Amino acid sequence: MPWKEVAFQLTGGLGLFFIGMRFMSEGLQKTAGDKLRRVLEILTNNRLVATLVGLVVTVIIQSSSATTVMTVSFVNAGLMELRQAIGIVLGANIGTTVTAQIIAFKIHHYALPALGVGVGFRLFSRSSRWRYLGEVIMGFGMLFFGLSIMKEAMEPLKASEVVRNTFVRFDGNPLLGVLVGTIFTILMQSSSVTVGIVMTLASSGLLSFKGAVALVLGDNIGTTVTAQLAATGANTAARRTAWCHTMFNVLGVAYVLLLLPYFLRLVDLLSPGPANLAVRTMEQAKLYGMTLGDKPFIARHIANAHTLFNVVNTLIFLPLFGVLARISSWIVPQKEGEEGYHLVYLNSKMITSPPIAVEEARKETVRMAMLSRRMVDLSMDALFSSRLDQVEEVKKLEGIVDMLQREITTFLVNVSHHSITPETSKEINSILHMVNNIERIGDHAEILSNLVDRKARLRLPFTPQAEADLRELYGVTREFIDLVIEGIRDKRKDIKPLADALEARINQMEDSMREAHIQRLNAGICAVDAGLVFIDMLTSFEKIGDHCFNIAEAVVGIK
Repeated sequence: MPWKEVAFQLTGGLGLFFIGMRFMSEGLQKTAGDKLRRVLEILTNNRLVATLVGLVVTVIIQSSSATTVMTVSFVNAGLMELRQAIGIVLGANIGTTVTAQIIAFKIHHYALPALGVGVGFRLFSRSSRWRYLGEVIMGFGMLFFGLSIMKEAMEPLKASEVVRNTFVRFDGNPLLGVLVGTIFTILMQSSSVTVGIVMTLASSGLLSFKGAVALVLGDNIGTTVTAQLAATGANTAARRTAWCHTMFNVLGVAYVLLLLPYFLRLVDLLSPGPANLAVRTMEQAKLYGMTLGDKPFIARHIANAHTLFNVVNTLIFLPLFGVLARISSWIVPQKEGEEGYHLVYLNSKMITSPPIAVEEARKETVRMAMLSRRMVDLSMDALFSSRLDQVEEVKKLEGIVDMLQREITTFLVNVSHHSITPETSKEINSILHMVNNIERIGDHAEILSNLVDRKARLRLPFTPQAEADLRELYGVTREFIDLVIEGIRDKRKDIKPLADALEARINQMEDSMREAHIQRLNAGICAVDAGLVFIDMLTSFEKIGDHCFNIAEAVVGIK
């Protein structure tokens, strides 16, 4: 047997299948644009609507793992309740079966023409929407061409008794098939790839219907591991969401295994032709367009089994959201004081979905800005209320803000390495500008806290006028920070005039307060050392205003 040729063809076919899935997914996401990320944020107490949302998003991005990871992220951020998340994850399970249904169509003859048409759209179309459609068609062609190559590579394996005996074990031991399917999906990080390979093996006559279904059931367990990894280090609600996903997939596989003969019979009733019918004559081969030993009907049976399992499982668990939530609460109990500072929105699994990834980075940026604002508040509270314990809190927050800058920047750089639209690229650059300026606001807030600490340690008195000036300047600066946070969050393009006015006002106040201080100093009203601290505080506020202005320009698209 030409093992070398078989290995080369299988590797190449699998590679084409992977890249085809990626092109299809990215093309669909670009076509959907901002609508995609808004769909997943629909918050509703209607479990059926939540399930439909999960289904639609998964069909678009071609990855139930990505949908589940995003859902875990939303729960972690407090944007979604556990019961809402359960519905979306259930819908994602159904949505991922659409790929298998597409693969079951015998349209591999159109793979190369689709590839050619897709490349034509991608290279020669002036419209971005047509170029994105070209990526979808091109990915479609690659996917089916890869499957065709893998099927061709498996032809010599039909004659191997070793290979046949290996796959026969799955028929006699479904638990082994479930285990292998689980492990393979964990390694591949894609349930669609696992199902595609199983369908190819079965269509080539190497797998029975029973053995193939066992592998697909294992695939449904393996796909839950991605969500578990995403929930590592997340808050209690997010970990409970991941466990709910694991529970209903594992429980679903358990009851289907117990009722496997009846489940297979039901799929047979819903699918055309006998699942295990193999091509035995040249007439049959010509009729079905397949080679001797192939199984013409088994691919559709496998796809239907995959869909039926997830639809039935969803219908069973839809009324049991409360039960699942209670069990997950028992598995993951609430711990006191566990909600420290951590990344709330960002997850590396989202990088392959740039529109959603960028929106999550924006949310993390808003959170970073709110932390910097809190640093300014704490510094001023330490000054006006003599609460020097706030100074240490500012130092802790400075480390968190610096961490967020690094993580958001790294995340967005990784997103930019993927295929993205010009609009997404521009948005990434804007957010990077925002993040850098927010970090500088945090730096100046820390400088303010250090100045407050120095004033207290050296017992440097401020005049009543100096304190009044700082209160006034702090109030205007706080207003500016609030404005840019709102601008980042709501993508407000109308904040430039307000930003111009606040920037000018802060500069004018800083100049006039500096001049008034010099007059007090000359009059002997103010001590020199205290005056130096006061001037440095004015400078920090003026710098914070500058960075707020830079953020406002990034929000409106100037930077």
